[in-house]
Amino acid sequence: MVYAIITALAYLLGSIPFGLVLCKLAGYGDIREIGSGNIGATNVLRTGNKPLAVLTLILDSGKGAVAVLLAYYFADFNAAMLAAFAVLLGHLYPVWLKFKGGKGVATTLGTLIALKWPLGLIACGIWLTSAIIFRYSSLSALIAVGATPAIAHYIYNDANLSGLCAMIAAFVYLKHRENIKRLFAGQEPKIGKKK
Repeated sequence: MVYAIITALAYLLGSIPFGLVLCKLAGYGDIREIGSGNIGATNVLRTGNKPLAVLTLILDSGKGAVAVLLAYYFADFNAAMLAAFAVLLGHLYPVWLKFKGGKGVATTLGTLIALKWPLGLIACGIWLTSAIIFRYSSLSALIAVGATPAIAHYIYNDANLSGLCAMIAAFVYLKHRENIKRLFAGQEPKIGKKK
């Protein structure tokens, strides 16, 4: 029963579309009609408002971290892992937006930092390094998230944690399928470029 409640609350927390709400409050209208149509920080950056993009990044990652930390506080690490997956699903498929949400990168990084901070920080470092080298947010995310199952296995040798990372990576890759097509076609916009 506790796990069911944690899962439901984590999903609902993940479903809060901060990018959409912030852009409407800032007078940019519906962020889904700008750039890539995504509700995440990278697309918010395409409005030209960097502080708003940073705030979106903080809130999207923060909701992932909060869901995990609360689950761990009120239950255990297994509940925290369940909350990590549920909050991500909420962000990817929010009930309020007809299950059409973001791509989950910031939320994933927030959950990983809260679950196992070394794993989360390594993933952030991989993203940042890849972004500096390649200048593609999507590619950086795919590299960072894709590396987490192996990193988790190497550091913790925990099959459940590695499995969670693999499931998260699968969903993030699924949500990035159009980005992957554009990357192969050489049509993916670089970081900071208005689409």
